[in-house]
Amino acid sequence: MRRRSPSWIQHLRYHLRGGFLIRPLTIALVLGAAGALLSFLEETFPQVSDLVPRALFSSHADPQVAQIILGGIAGSIMTVVSIVFAIMLMTLTLASVQFSPRIIVSFVRDRVTQWTLGVFLGTFSYCMAALPAAHSLPHPFSPVATVAGAMLLALTCVAWLLFFIHHISQAISVSNIVDRIASETDAVIDEIAPEPYRGAPLEALEQVPVDTWETPLESDRSGYMRYVDISKLVAIAKENHVKVHLARRVGQFVPPGAPLFMIYKGARLAPEAILELREAIDIGPARTLQQDMEFGILQIVDIALKAISPAVNDPTTGVTCVDQLSRVLIRVAARQPPPSFYYDPPGVVRVSVTWPTFEQLVHTAFDQIRLYAQGDSAVSLRLLRALSDIAGSTPDREVRRNLYDRAKAIVEGCAKRLADSDVRPMRVRLARLEQLANGAKPLLREPETVVPPSGLNA
Repeated sequence: MRRRSPSWIQHLRYHLRGGFLIRPLTIALVLGAAGALLSFLEETFPQVSDLVPRALFSSHADPQVAQIILGGIAGSIMTVVSIVFAIMLMTLTLASVQFSPRIIVSFVRDRVTQWTLGVFLGTFSYCMAALPAAHSLPHPFSPVATVAGAMLLALTCVAWLLFFIHHISQAISVSNIVDRIASETDAVIDEIAPEPYRGAPLEALEQVPVDTWETPLESDRSGYMRYVDISKLVAIAKENHVKVHLARRVGQFVPPGAPLFMIYKGARLAPEAILELREAIDIGPARTLQQDMEFGILQIVDIALKAISPAVNDPTTGVTCVDQLSRVLIRVAARQPPPSFYYDPPGVVRVSVTWPTFEQLVHTAFDQIRLYAQGDSAVSLRLLRALSDIAGSTPDREVRRNLYDRAKAIVEGCAKRLADSDVRPMRVRLARLEQLANGAKPLLREPETVVPPSGLNA
């Protein structure tokens, strides 16, 4: 079994990457401490001020100049932060309405945005921490080097603001949004299924029949299952000589009172062990990408469905989403599925966990889009190409056959709503996918007869 980090470390790592709290606050505290420390050292060792050229800061003895500069920088920085982030939040609101409300999570996790907020707040903290050092009593003192540092930070903020505006203008484009979600989903796949595909896994010889998982352990809270600390579950099960089956999989909703675990020999569990089992599961109000690769697929599907809806009618965005979905599923197909049974010692099952199968992920990715896109030839053609790409990337004949069945349903649905001339290119791609399902090798390029009738590069 692959050992994982303790749950609290995993939560800390995840929230360090996402949110406007930890990283911006850390940057602000560090720069604030730097301003206070530099001004203190400068007052303790006055020769530090002589290092700053008088051409840059002519008045080394007038504290009012330092106070004006530090106060002016602090005030202007906070004004810029308020205006820029108010505009950004309004932009994100409009983007969430147009694409999906779940994309806001992706923007919050954007490191450039977090660093921008941190640098601006850090400059404000630096100036406010250094401002008391500029005083007239009991003797005049002007922290020249500290003020020079504040001026340098102000110039940095100006340059960073230009970079941030450029970054946001690109980040709100749908192509970058979908690519970012797909990249985050790829990282989850690498974490959950790190081993390359070696063939269909053999069924584990479970020593305990299903009907003997006799003791249900209910959830004491409601929410979505976001993270499972498998190593902790194995350790608890081994220590108490029980076997644990997780009744829900990551990403599913757990209402209070519903079974969270099914325990074999559950009478052996002490109240402290039951509490530890519940603490090994992170349950929250919203799904996250900690271990939930299906959630990343759902975000892309949401954007695609809204794009191909009659109210929006944006097939190009739908095609982009299908492309990224095929990228994610090809990565899943290339990995060995994560184990469902975890042993300690070898041969003794301790924990049983259900992960989404490849078939379930394909269903989540394509079935809703297939139904909504029956009247859209461009999106349907790209769906067929995506299924062919996935089939060509896996040697599993059963997976190829299932993909062919889905492609057949796409063509049959489009045949009811589109003209025969629009369906003809789909049948060509369906025929090629049937050859792949029967064991043929993928072509280097598609037949020339496949011409997108809508003019899009489908």
